[in-house]
Amino acid sequence: MKFLRKFLFPFALIYSAIMHIRNFLYNQSIFSVYSAPVPVIAVGNLSVGGTGKTPMIEYLIRLLESQYALAVLSRGYKRKSSGFVRSNATTTVEELGDEPFQFHQKFPQLTVAVDANRSNGIQQILAQKPNTQVILLDDAFQHRKVKASLSILLTAFDDLFSDDYVLPMGNLREAQSGKKRAHIVVVTKCPPQLSTEDQAKIKTKLGISQPVFFTTIGYDHKIYSSSKTLSVAEIQSQPKVLLAGIAKPNSFFQALQSGADVQLVFPDHHSFSTAELATIRAHTTQQLVVTTEKDYVRLQHQLPENSLYYLPMQTQFIAEEAAFIQFIKSHVESSTRNR
Repeated sequence: MKFLRKFLFPFALIYSAIMHIRNFLYNQSIFSVYSAPVPVIAVGNLSVGGTGKTPMIEYLIRLLESQYALAVLSRGYKRKSSGFVRSNATTTVEELGDEPFQFHQKFPQLTVAVDANRSNGIQQILAQKPNTQVILLDDAFQHRKVKASLSILLTAFDDLFSDDYVLPMGNLREAQSGKKRAHIVVVTKCPPQLSTEDQAKIKTKLGISQPVFFTTIGYDHKIYSSSKTLSVAEIQSQPKVLLAGIAKPNSFFQALQSGADVQLVFPDHHSFSTAELATIRAHTTQQLVVTTEKDYVRLQHQLPENSLYYLPMQTQFIAEEAAFIQFIKSHVESSTRNR
């Protein structure tokens, strides 16, 4: 592994130089940047996947939706549509992509849109839904064409950006210096009992002056199908199929598994083939299939409804949640439009 990293080091230098020049051109306003007339909160990371962006977006939705007209804008990774698409009553997962469709299905009153061009996406949202007061940008830390009024940078506890390298030598999309653009840093997927001493060590390791918060992933006590719920306790000891097409699925498996479970692991945002669906379907005659919410929205019309369940997850703060909430709400309330 060390030899491979040494071999890839020149390529990492080239990639890092390209990203440095790109960021310099944006920082110097040589490349144009769009500023929206409403608060735009961007959630993203420096690394490739697996930091818990979707649970954080959902946390912000729950925090703000009762007070503000809210919209979520995503790229819509692996969707089968193109350009700007806004959710409606007949929207499909193929049009939005799995994560935006999950937001749409879970929060039906929410404006959910996808557009690879985020500046165009924001302008389309404001043109079509002019009362919009806050826009959440999903996975947009490197999308410099839009000036986010607040940037939340996520980094996973077991894969801190301070321990990583730039692509292709490591998993960083840009150099660690990109952390300076963040207004808040959230360390995600922490052990629930992470001590204050360990939190302080991580803050030092990250080398930042911005506020740092620590969260863990909390799982529901129930699993859900389209028409039924079961408690995790009652199904935990029985044989079942656990299916995950997400980055770093270990905590999902640990929340549900027993010794007799079948575990099926697929790449993040995986499109299931006919053969794979047939293999999964063969298990449903005798066992439940329990999957993640993101996988569920792609599988719910492909497998028997009475056999397919999902386990919801949420971001939970280990400490200082009130300070985080105050930071977010103060930012949104400070907007002239929202006073």
